[in-house]
Amino acid sequence: MNGSLVYQDYINLINKNFIITENITNNQIQPSSMDLSLSEECYEIKYSFLSYNSKVRDKLKDLAIKKINLSKEFIFRKNKTYIVKLNESLNLKNNIFGHCNPKSSTGRLDIFCRTLVDYAEEYEKIPKNYKGEIFLEITSRSFDVSFKKNNSLNQLRLVNKNHNYLTDKQLINLNKKQKISNQTIDNVKIDKGLKLSVDLAGSNIVAYVAKKHTPVLNFSKIKSHKINDFWNVIRKNNKKLVIEKNKFYILRSKEKVVIPSNLAGEMIPYDTGIGDFRAHYAGFFDPGFGLGRGSYAVLEVKTNEVPFLLEDGQTIARIKYEKLNKNSNIVYGKDIKSNYQNQGLKLSKHFK
Repeated sequence: MNGSLVYQDYINLINKNFIITENITNNQIQPSSMDLSLSEECYEIKYSFLSYNSKVRDKLKDLAIKKINLSKEFIFRKNKTYIVKLNESLNLKNNIFGHCNPKSSTGRLDIFCRTLVDYAEEYEKIPKNYKGEIFLEITSRSFDVSFKKNNSLNQLRLVNKNHNYLTDKQLINLNKKQKISNQTIDNVKIDKGLKLSVDLAGSNIVAYVAKKHTPVLNFSKIKSHKINDFWNVIRKNNKKLVIEKNKFYILRSKEKVVIPSNLAGEMIPYDTGIGDFRAHYAGFFDPGFGLGRGSYAVLEVKTNEVPFLLEDGQTIARIKYEKLNKNSNIVYGKDIKSNYQNQGLKLSKHFK
């Protein structure tokens, strides 16, 4: 059936060598996506590029400043751009295509990354029946971060033949049968997807903002970094917050979100209709996210143009819902050790 693939589909594609990788681990396979991982082959590059008329590897001959081996830890310096070949490559058939997004932990660290493949006119897109290598462009914008081989920064979501997005009318009907938000039915805002607003009044701490001068963050070390070394706390103040130019903020939605087990979600990262800022770098929500009590959406917000005043309850993002090609018997949550189920205002998993 048409729609996004589920856990077992990825297992089958790996077994059939449609997805080719040497050392796949079970925790790379998610309910409706797959974590990709860094190989040791890395380059610092002069500037970003798209490889619409050649292989990525051919472009690197002219654009690489130096080659780096990630078999050992290497520090990616703030605002320098690197490109890493991923361990996984693709040999897709049967009109399967896909796209990629940064993982949630990557977005929460203000690590800007986007996927490149051969002969592609857009970042993050995997064309139908693509055969070839996958590369990841990485620019850490707030912190110096050390990476090494097998770190996982981005995710792949594959689709059989066509996306099957829910219309607003279908979302309204779904919410009446199976709540997709903790708001009362009359207060759920649905317009081109589920609209989310920012919470600047719900608790004493309403946001974190990245510090300008910090130690190196080791991406491989979980629950080991001190929050105060990297973040300033912002406490509630008249239900307003000015997003200052070139500063990076972590905020929380007012609404709790639920992704039913037969659907997947994706947050739209940049929507000029609701303001000149980018909200949420990492886009995928797996089936089962928020099941039970619902989970808040954590919002990563940055403006590169002008300061922007946010007010409590202001719309800040949208989530599109799409059908899976079948019900998933694996869902997001404790059983697969998901990091952000039933989250509040939560930093990435790297912090104590």
